[in-house]
Amino acid sequence: MDSMKSPVLMRKGAEASLYLTEWHGNKVIMKKRLSKRYRPTVLDDQIRVYRTIHEPQLMHEAKLAGVPTPIVFLVDVENTTIVMEYVEGRRIKELINNVPQKERQRICFKIGQMIGLLHKHGVIHGDLTTSNMILNPEETIFFVDFGLGEKCRELEARGVDLHLMQRALESTHYLVAEECFDAIFKGYSGVLGNDVSKSVLDKVKEIEKRGRYVAERREKE
Repeated sequence: MDSMKSPVLMRKGAEASLYLTEWHGNKVIMKKRLSKRYRPTVLDDQIRVYRTIHEPQLMHEAKLAGVPTPIVFLVDVENTTIVMEYVEGRRIKELINNVPQKERQRICFKIGQMIGLLHKHGVIHGDLTTSNMILNPEETIFFVDFGLGEKCRELEARGVDLHLMQRALESTHYLVAEECFDAIFKGYSGVLGNDVSKSVLDKVKEIEKRGRYVAERREKE
């Protein structure tokens, strides 16, 4: 990475730091996975290396499913770093509350379609939030940050993925959360069909009940 210009820190997350820089004439994001002191060193190294290798693989699988993701230019396993395309545009998180209702529903419907494509292809994103979706100037939605994802077709995994999406909406976009999730689920159902989608939605509701039960138990203790 000798030809890389001085990186500028864009965001520091729980798992990794994102830097904006330029590499071989391309504007890129450098994602550097962070060491966790609470983990034993050997285990920490194994987790960071695994996720550094696994994330680009899932991004490729997402592309095969028809879901746009950034181009990966370099995977530096030794330094647990991924260099990928910088996607111009705005995070869905920043615009979903500020667009007309019809446009918001159109965006959410499209998001639901793409989640459906991922699940149909056996890809679980693992961190479905509006922070991890970018709308570019051509009106294409890119999914990013597959670091916690996996290849899985189990109902439970699909339910957890959609439940995370629902919780993210309720947390960040609470005034329009129900409207957004309804539109997402319509798009999702259009890809996976009513029967499969209903099973996933039932699983989402079951997961929600589990969470409430645990919270109630903690309050009583």
